[in-house]
Amino acid sequence: MASALQLGDITVDVLLKDIKNVHLSVHPPTGRVRIAAPIGADMDAIRVFAISKIDWIRKHQAKLVQQDREPPREYIDRESHYVWGERLLLDVVERDQAPAVERDHRRLVLYVRPGVDRLAKEAVLSRWYRELVKAEVPALIAAWEPVMGVKVQRFYVQQMKTKWGSCTPMRRSIRLNTELALKPKMMLEYVVVHEMVHLLEPTHNQRFVAYMDRFMPNWPHLQRQLNSLPVRHSDWEL
Repeated sequence: MASALQLGDITVDVLLKDIKNVHLSVHPPTGRVRIAAPIGADMDAIRVFAISKIDWIRKHQAKLVQQDREPPREYIDRESHYVWGERLLLDVVERDQAPAVERDHRRLVLYVRPGVDRLAKEAVLSRWYRELVKAEVPALIAAWEPVMGVKVQRFYVQQMKTKWGSCTPMRRSIRLNTELALKPKMMLEYVVVHEMVHLLEPTHNQRFVAYMDRFMPNWPHLQRQLNSLPVRHSDWEL
């Protein structure tokens, strides 16, 4: 069940879900505000909670407005693209074969069939990015499971418009954003650890912070660095 609260010039989307705690989030690119609350939660209490977080909301909205944005991609020759944080120049090669992507020194070569449009090129590259992330994650999970004393049953990699990752503790599964293939590899490890910690603590409370401090002491720096990197040009929606 979804509804909305109006707090001056701030609209707060309220989603009632089968959860135990209240979660407040501010989403790119425009700073949309969402509160997820337990089913049956009192709307007046949610309003009071939201008002108490106004300064925090405005601070995070301001950060999003100032964040650099990548230019729209046209998927043409000499266009800049990124792989694990490294800038590469795109070469588009048309051939009558199955589409493919290759990394060649400072170039990213995109093989497509003659005459395909921008969306088709984007889809090929997105699938390639997804496979990059999928190939890296098993080793990271295997390395961190004995350290944390948890077990990840399944992981997924997909396009995610508002998050770098997510966790479903009841299913012991995590999801990771395909876009992480564009960022330095240390950012992927940070997100994997972040989501695995949610298997120990589902919320972002002090217990969660204590776990992160124990397992990855430099995580605040990594979080700031990841969130300061340019984000996709697309208009994200919840």
